[in-house]
Amino acid sequence: MRKLVIFSILIIQLVSCVSTKKHNQQIETLHTPESLYKDIDKVYSQLKKHHPNLYQYTSKKDLDFKFDSLKKSIKTPINSREFYKKLAPVVAQVKQGHVSLGSAYKEFTRKERKELKKKEFEFYNLDFEYLNNKLWVVKTRGKDSSMIGAEVLKIDNEKASVLVETFKTRFASDGYNQTLQNRLVGRSFSTFYYKDKGFLDSLNIQFKLKDSVFSKTLKRISKKKKTKENDSVEQKTPIKLTKLERKQNKIAAKNKRKKDKKFGFIAKRKEYTRNFNFIGKDSTTAYMKIRGFNNGTYRKFYKESFKKLDSAKTKNLILDLRDNGGGRIEEINYLYGYLSKTKYTFMAPSKVNSRLSFFPAFMNNTSGVPQKIFAGIISPFLALDNLLKTKKKDGELYYRFPYSKEKSPKKINYIGNLYVLINGNSFSASSLISTNLQATKRAVFVGEETGGAYNGCVAGLYKIYRLPESKLKIRMGLMQIEAPFKQNPDGYGIKPNVEIAPTISSRLSGKDPELDWILDNISKK
Repeated sequence: MRKLVIFSILIIQLVSCVSTKKHNQQIETLHTPESLYKDIDKVYSQLKKHHPNLYQYTSKKDLDFKFDSLKKSIKTPINSREFYKKLAPVVAQVKQGHVSLGSAYKEFTRKERKELKKKEFEFYNLDFEYLNNKLWVVKTRGKDSSMIGAEVLKIDNEKASVLVETFKTRFASDGYNQTLQNRLVGRSFSTFYYKDKGFLDSLNIQFKLKDSVFSKTLKRISKKKKTKENDSVEQKTPIKLTKLERKQNKIAAKNKRKKDKKFGFIAKRKEYTRNFNFIGKDSTTAYMKIRGFNNGTYRKFYKESFKKLDSAKTKNLILDLRDNGGGRIEEINYLYGYLSKTKYTFMAPSKVNSRLSFFPAFMNNTSGVPQKIFAGIISPFLALDNLLKTKKKDGELYYRFPYSKEKSPKKINYIGNLYVLINGNSFSASSLISTNLQATKRAVFVGEETGGAYNGCVAGLYKIYRLPESKLKIRMGLMQIEAPFKQNPDGYGIKPNVEIAPTISSRLSGKDPELDWILDNISKK
C-alpha cells in the first residue's frame, strides 16, 4: 500500500512537470496569424453567448469593426504575451469593468514554487499611486524607505508615463468615466507591469525626489534575515511554559483567529478589511472603513458596530468605501439593512442569457476535475433553482435574487447623518450600495466619481474561458447586477456631492482632505 501511494505521488509529480513544460512552450512559441484569428473569434463568440448586456456602451457595429480590425493587424507570428497586448485593448472596448483578459503567465513546478516562496521581489513591496498625471511611491512594506514620496521616471529605461498610458488601455471601468483608470493603474501598477513583462528577477528604476534624480536596482531577495559573518549566534534555550501559560496562549490564539475572521485580516498588508471606531472625545461621530466585501465573516461585525451606534446615540456616521473593489452582494444587502430608514428593495431582477445561468460558471474549460465532479453532483439542485427563479419578461430572461424582494430595515438601524467617502477604486458591490444610498438621498457623498456605474454592472457569476491557441484566459460576468434606480445619461458612476481629489502632498503629509472636509462640516453644524 505504501509503495502504491509513493508511486502515485511520483506519477502525479511527473505529469505536473510535463504539463508545466508544455504550457510554457505553448505561450512562448510563435503562433501563426491564422491560429490567433480563431482565438479572436472564440473570444467574441463567448462574449456574445454569455454576456447579457454586451452592447450597452459600445454598439455592435463598432465592436464588430474593432474585432475585425484586430485580425487584420496581425500579419506575422507572435507569442502569447504579445497577443495579449493586442487583444486586451479590444476587449476593454466592451467598457464593462468585470470583463478582463489575463496575460500569458509562466508556470512553475512544485520544486520551483517552493524555492520562490523563500524569496521576495522588492518591487512588489512598493505601493504606487497615480496622482497629478505622475506615478508616485507612497508607501513601502520593505526596509528601504528612501523611495517614499519619489516620482517614478523610468523602469528599465522605459518612461513611466508611457507605461501608465499603455496599461490604461488594457482594462475598462463601467461605461465612460476615467476615475477607475487613474486610481487602479496606480494601485495595481506592479500587477500590470507583470502582465506586460512576465516573470523578472530584477528591475532598474529611476526616481525623482524633490530635485534629486537617482536609480535603484530592485531584486528578488531571500526572506531570511541575514547575519554578519562575525556575529556569534547565541543558541537560546526554549522557555518551558507552565500548563496555565500554555492554556492562556491557546485561548489568546483562538481569540485572535476569531477577531481576524470577523474583521477580515489581510495578512499581506497586516490590516483589517472592516474597521470601526469613534472619532473625537465622545461618541458623536463614528468612522467605518470597509476595504472590501469579500473577506472573512461580516454579520457579527456589523451587528456589534450598529449596536454601539444605537447605544451611544451617535449622530454622524462616516462610511469609507474608497479603494473598495466590491465583493459579496449578500454582505452589502446586510449592511444596507442597518442604513436604510424605510422599507427597501435592494436589487432589481438580474438579466441573464440562459435559464441555466449558473452552469457556465462551474462547467468551463478552466474548471478542475474536483470542481466538475462537485458541479455534477449539485447540478440537479442548481437546475431546479435556476428554472424556478428565472422568468421571461418582454422577451428577456431575468433571475430573481432574494435581494430583489422588499425588506424592512434592521431593528437597530442607524437613522442619523450619513457621509460616504468614494473614489475611482470604489467599484462593483461598493458602487451598488452607493447607488441605493444616493438614489434615496440617504447620504452625503464626498470624494470623486466611482469607477463602478450608477446603473449597475454585469457580474454576480463569472465564466473564465481559456483560449485554445494562446492559452490566455478571459473572464466575463453572467448577470446584470443593478439597483432598482437609473440615471441618465448611462455609463457614469456615483458622483459626489462634494468633489475632492487627493494630491501627492496630502498623501505624504498624512492628511486626508476628504475626511477633513466631513469633520469640518460636522463641527460647523
